[in-house]
Amino acid sequence: MTTNQILKQWVDEVSELTHPDNIHWCTGSAEENQQLVEGMLQTGEFISLNPETHPDCYLHRSDPDDVARVEHVTFICTPNRDDAGPNNHWMEPAEAKAKMRDLYSGCMQGRTLYVIPYCMGPIDSPLSRCGVEITDSPYVVANMRMMTRMGSAALARIEREGTFVKGLHSIGELDPERRFIMHFPEDLMIQSYGSGYGGNALLGKKCHALRIASSQARTEGWLAEHMLIVGIENPQGEIHYVAAAFPSACGKTNLAMLIPPAEYAGWKVWTVGDDICWMQPGEDGRLWAINPEAGFFGVAPGTGAGTNPNALAMLNSNAIFTNVGVTADNQPWWEGKDDSVPVTDWRGNPYDPEVGPAAQPNSRFTVPMKQCPSYSEQAEAPRGVPISAIIFGGRRERLVPLVMESKSWQHGVLLGASMASETTAAATGAVGVVRRDPMAMKPFCGYNFADYWGHWLTFTERASNLPPIYHVNWFRKDQDGNFMWPGFGDNMRVLEWIIKRCKGEAGINETAIGGIPSPSDININNLGIDNAALEALLDVDAGAWSVEVAQIREYLEQYGDRLPAQMIAELDKVAAALTTSD
Repeated sequence: MTTNQILKQWVDEVSELTHPDNIHWCTGSAEENQQLVEGMLQTGEFISLNPETHPDCYLHRSDPDDVARVEHVTFICTPNRDDAGPNNHWMEPAEAKAKMRDLYSGCMQGRTLYVIPYCMGPIDSPLSRCGVEITDSPYVVANMRMMTRMGSAALARIEREGTFVKGLHSIGELDPERRFIMHFPEDLMIQSYGSGYGGNALLGKKCHALRIASSQARTEGWLAEHMLIVGIENPQGEIHYVAAAFPSACGKTNLAMLIPPAEYAGWKVWTVGDDICWMQPGEDGRLWAINPEAGFFGVAPGTGAGTNPNALAMLNSNAIFTNVGVTADNQPWWEGKDDSVPVTDWRGNPYDPEVGPAAQPNSRFTVPMKQCPSYSEQAEAPRGVPISAIIFGGRRERLVPLVMESKSWQHGVLLGASMASETTAAATGAVGVVRRDPMAMKPFCGYNFADYWGHWLTFTERASNLPPIYHVNWFRKDQDGNFMWPGFGDNMRVLEWIIKRCKGEAGINETAIGGIPSPSDININNLGIDNAALEALLDVDAGAWSVEVAQIREYLEQYGDRLPAQMIAELDKVAAALTTSD
């Protein structure tokens, strides 16, 4: 129970509406978690994996129609439709609440109602924000325990502060036709029904930490971003922290846990966060950042010793695997993991490669951050970490150079707003289609993108020492369709140049689209590519970029009168510079 009367009344109202058999207030204790796990093992929601190779690890299989985010039924509910913007699906708040109330009516009969108090961010950080999720899914409770600071300490903070985000979730009947995720920014409230999948059900993650928090951040003067946070330590012991935004399948998790190549003996990369970053101006004029999460909810396929050994190393104990295959000796398996042969696919059927992959393409692992070999204790620092650089990146086979530096904060906002990448299995719909994904926030910004970019632009007045902004592209291909850059750990070579730029120790070549390093500034020793290949990776085709600028203009103009004039002014500067460079 609680001393917070608003919370108590809300729980009572939800209970009266949903008719659960029991109500359980989650404490986050190990004993509570063990009871939940034992219950799920009995119902089949969890399947125990090999206790010798993977102690305290469990497999969960979703309904086959419930394996990804569902953007088409994800709504931002604001009184004014334009406040949600063309980047979001919109529903009028009263209509949305009535629709959800009908769905929730009696939905928890035969189930337990779990009350999950949680804190997004270090429990004592002034940058953190709290929430309470009500759910009828023990799977959600087990995941939220790993992903947030969940339980009694969070409840105590809520009772001290008196404010929290309300999240109501029910798995319902798992009927795709009765599945909705509603966000009410003005009420700091989320309502989700009909899905048990990660981001649709773990309401602290995308729903709270990005959609609601981005709106909250605009009101309160900070930024809630879909960004990793890493600390890059040189052999002299200096650490520079970088925040970076990438759409799904663009190497975000790999970069968050990067292991420097042999060429970089003495360098270290520390993981503060792999997915979400909250930034706020500090008294020193810099941006300070926290990772609001406490765990990883990572995509399993492609995670292996050759791509992300740090991720693989943390998955041998105390982890939840969702929709992966299983080997004969009951170990979790997915495409790209190792040379083992699975016997069962993610649906629980005998594995047949002719039928489909062993692991669902969007299969996941959930694991506490502290199990990562590159985990940084600064992830719990109440003040956060100071950000030296912001990086945007997408997946482009042509056009975009390996790395470029913005000409100013305003130009950097344009770079972020215009970034594009291929769609992936993390979202429903077509795969492989290039789409604009501003700041990698297209599915996650809780309000009109035009206002969001305007909020970014205000930071020239909010902070006196803003970090430089960069754009990277690890995925450029040659004429034969081969990747020109090796990526993975060798991305350290680009990060080194960025850090040197931040310290004033590296030069730059100004071009129409931004600053480009000289080939001699990127360390390619023992990399297997020559200067000609590096020059091609850094090439700027003015004609092709003129076409790109026209497409960016067309995209931005759909935001109409709400688009900050500064965005078009920055684009005009690029267009004029391209004309001069022809």
